[in-house]
Amino acid sequence: MYKQTKGVKMSKVRMNTELRNKLFNRIKDVFEKEDTQEREAFLQAREDVTKIYPVIFAKAKEVVERSYPAEDVQTCRTLKSKYGQPLDVVAKDKCFYFSYASDERQSDSEDEDNHNISEHFDFGLYGKLTDSGYRDTDDEGKNFAYAMNREYLKEHECNPDIICQQSENQDNPHKTKHIEANDKALGYSGYSSYNSDDNNTGISKAFDSQWALDIIGTSHCRSRTIGCTENEFQTFQMLKQAKARVVSTYQSWIKSVDSQCKQLKAGLKAYRYLVEGVELATELGIKVDEAELIRSNSTGLTIYNPQNLASMIKGMKNNRPLSKAEKIIARQQYEAESVN
Repeated sequence: MYKQTKGVKMSKVRMNTELRNKLFNRIKDVFEKEDTQEREAFLQAREDVTKIYPVIFAKAKEVVERSYPAEDVQTCRTLKSKYGQPLDVVAKDKCFYFSYASDERQSDSEDEDNHNISEHFDFGLYGKLTDSGYRDTDDEGKNFAYAMNREYLKEHECNPDIICQQSENQDNPHKTKHIEANDKALGYSGYSSYNSDDNNTGISKAFDSQWALDIIGTSHCRSRTIGCTENEFQTFQMLKQAKARVVSTYQSWIKSVDSQCKQLKAGLKAYRYLVEGVELATELGIKVDEAELIRSNSTGLTIYNPQNLASMIKGMKNNRPLSKAEKIIARQQYEAESVN
């Protein structure tokens, strides 16, 4: 027997699209705010990268200024002020190719005197996390930017989770529309190949400008590899690893929430009466004001039992991969049950 809210006969109220959407959004909001393992891992990763950024940038500043001393930079600026544009060779940059001399040959064909290991490091908000070039062809830079500014994007009615949600789909107009809206909200209009002041405004520009250093030269960063020690090189790699953890934990959390939401949406679609959706919310530990839903609203057979659906959704969070030992035990239990 379904419960009734005082003054409102809930069993008489039939579900419609508006009520389903309101219930779905209420419950989804709780899913996103729950203190789950996935969410905590993401928030911790985001906190960690925020702390490590200035530490690693300080090391980058030290290395860059060894190659481009402050006094040389000032000399170039003085010459530019005297002779004009032909001597405009100093610019700010946020990405660098660092290189160190390795004691080991990387291939049989490599010159024994040329064991340099180099890698591209981009301190920008949209900077790539791998060494596959400048362009963010696999959206990893965008994923990091959206993860770091998720709350801001949500406040501006954007969908920061779009790449995670569409990870199994090819590019499509729906995905493109939301990505463009996110980038616009963050003030990003494309990769600035040399000077971070060229194309970025707003949040993107403010973030990038924190990590820009004076560079002497007119070519792209690939053409001006900066030497460093192996330990310094490994320090720079730590930033990539920290940024990658933000993206991976963000994806895991959003996928957890998204899987719950897909099950929730299917259940709500099957419910004929509002009271069934309210009971589901109650089973999930979510308080819903039934009367308020009806007051603000303008206007079959239950496939999903509310208790069962609630249990199913709860089981989609705080998951971790089974260890090898646990998999063996689970298999043994399964085989024993099959025999019986």
